[in-house]
Amino acid sequence: MAKNDNTENKKTKDLKQFEKNAENKAMTTNQGLKVNDTNNSLKAGERGSTLLEDFLLREKITHFDHERIPERIVHARGSGAHGYFELYNSIEKYSKAGIFTDTERKTPVFVRFSTVAGSKGSADLARDVRGFAVKFYTEEGTWDLVGNNMPVFFIQDAMKFPDLVHAVKPEPNKDIPQAASAHDTFYDFVSRTTETLHNQIWAMSDRAIPRSFRMMEGFGIHTFRLINDKGESHFVKFHWKPKLGVHSVTWDEAVKINGADSDFHRRDLWDAIESGHYPEWEFGIQVVPQEDEHKFDFDLLDPTKLIPEKMVPVEIIGKMTLNRNPENFFAETEQVAFLPGHIVPGIDFTNDPLLQGRLFSYRDTQLSRLGSPNFHQIPINRPLGEVYNNQRDGHMQMDIPKGQTAYFPNSLGGGCPHLSKMAEGAFHSYEERIDAKKIRTRSESFNDHFSQPALFYRSLANWEKEHVADAYIFELGKCYYTHIKERMLWAVSQIDTALAQKVAKGLGLRVPDTIDQPINQAIGADADVTQHQPPAKKNYLESDPALSQANTRFNSIATRQIAVLAADGFSMSDYQNIKTILEKEGAMFKIVAPHGGKINCDQNMEHNVDAAIMTTESVLYDAIYIPGGKASIETLRGVSKYKKFINEAFKHCKAIAVDNEGDILLDDTFVKDYKADKAVFINAKPEAFRDAIAKHRHWDRMETASKVPA
Repeated sequence: MAKNDNTENKKTKDLKQFEKNAENKAMTTNQGLKVNDTNNSLKAGERGSTLLEDFLLREKITHFDHERIPERIVHARGSGAHGYFELYNSIEKYSKAGIFTDTERKTPVFVRFSTVAGSKGSADLARDVRGFAVKFYTEEGTWDLVGNNMPVFFIQDAMKFPDLVHAVKPEPNKDIPQAASAHDTFYDFVSRTTETLHNQIWAMSDRAIPRSFRMMEGFGIHTFRLINDKGESHFVKFHWKPKLGVHSVTWDEAVKINGADSDFHRRDLWDAIESGHYPEWEFGIQVVPQEDEHKFDFDLLDPTKLIPEKMVPVEIIGKMTLNRNPENFFAETEQVAFLPGHIVPGIDFTNDPLLQGRLFSYRDTQLSRLGSPNFHQIPINRPLGEVYNNQRDGHMQMDIPKGQTAYFPNSLGGGCPHLSKMAEGAFHSYEERIDAKKIRTRSESFNDHFSQPALFYRSLANWEKEHVADAYIFELGKCYYTHIKERMLWAVSQIDTALAQKVAKGLGLRVPDTIDQPINQAIGADADVTQHQPPAKKNYLESDPALSQANTRFNSIATRQIAVLAADGFSMSDYQNIKTILEKEGAMFKIVAPHGGKINCDQNMEHNVDAAIMTTESVLYDAIYIPGGKASIETLRGVSKYKKFINEAFKHCKAIAVDNEGDILLDDTFVKDYKADKAVFINAKPEAFRDAIAKHRHWDRMETASKVPA
């Protein structure tokens, strides 16, 4: 019998033994109380708000929130920056919030970007969702918009969050893999919890490996409410659109970047701000009138669903600029505390069951991490205005409250602090009518798990679809158990048959026609299993251009890193000609020489070397330029890594430009037979090279690039 067969048999036996040991062990609370549903929070009606009395939710979430200290359980690895937000146009017809009505304001912000699954010490280029959290220091109070770079979440109810994170984190028996979803426990969970499939296919796309924090979108995820001064409600989704466009790297690049510079995203953000290339995002909203809540083929309160921009366009209303790096990483980036419950008048919550749970969970987490209810007094968390209330003492109290009274109402303190009226800017919750039974369940309107993942996949360009298939093959190829891979193949086939078949071929498996047990287990023990199975996908929209990175902005080369391959004797006229034109548009030229220190051009001028060839890799740059100069080219030809450097850039579909003798260096590489490639330039105008860099990657080269032995 083959060795692999023996391994598979042993794993199957181990799994059966584990299942036998687990027989007749009913789930209980920490007090031994038997539980019949650990998937749904207690709500006021199936689409109603989550109830504070849900002790099962609070026990599960509280235990999860306190599992690790002081590192964040999720979003542990992050980078932050200061900046400001400016409003283009008032939206007072929707919201009374000052940040949305006063175009004269410049609201300070602090933003933290992060990966989700990895530890604080993990690498930047993991395939993962990215956190995109913004703290607005408004005049009415602090507003935290705690989002991600993907518009949907993995799960529909906060009760499932501990299960999701336990599944994706390193497996507890061996504590591997780090910062990776490519393992059995994660796909065991996903294949049995098909509500995850929408976010999960986004994670299989290039969105999960962004080129830069500065080149990724941000989303508020949840449907919130906007409240105007008449008390009228509108549903809203929040969007951040990067001015540089939405760009990613390939998986092959990501793997190599993690080895060459595991701080690639951190360094990129820091260096851009330090050099004065301030990152910018435009802020947009999708608004749905209160009366249109039920007009869609999906539920607005389902956090695993997005509103296609083709159905409800994003209205751009403002811009955020990041212009200052933190003075101290720990004091600011590590200690900043974001809470979805931090809102201001004019913004309010909905009954999204994931959002409802986050309102509790985030505060509980910050209490654990920062050790005190006074975490709001840490400088990075302090609101813009003064704080007056009767909350006192506690660990690490940093203020000195004065006076005799710490209660309300009082006369000894002159009745202060006093209450404010709505007209004076006090917060007032939207008066939503509630008439429902107390029930622990999931709304039937949340059951469609396949339609939106299918819409996302249909909307992608062919090269994006290839990357999704490759990602699934890689991820599932890292799983050991065949039944998990087959269950995932069935789930993917419900999204797209051709995609599932392509993945199955890569795994050497067959897409199963059926599965031997219900997939969707996000129900209670007493629920009707068949009633809660996800229906077949619907096609209520053929495609949405906003979902594809092929339709992003391609009009800027600002902060693009150009590797200049040069040695002593390189042509100054070649170099200066192209450098002058491209640097005017914000490109950054980095000389990569055979050694560190300095090199001389053919005009005997000294130039600082930015990186010695043996200390850097092509994956750290966006394009390659090779100036002429016979002596320089002869030297480069004697260093074999330059050939690898060029081959790799070509493989990753980047623009390459050479002048004069630089063409000789290409003859030593795979590129020699593909000089007609439209993104390979020989003695071309700098403007043509500039336009090619702005395209980010030239994906029509993919088939050729796959043959490169780099």
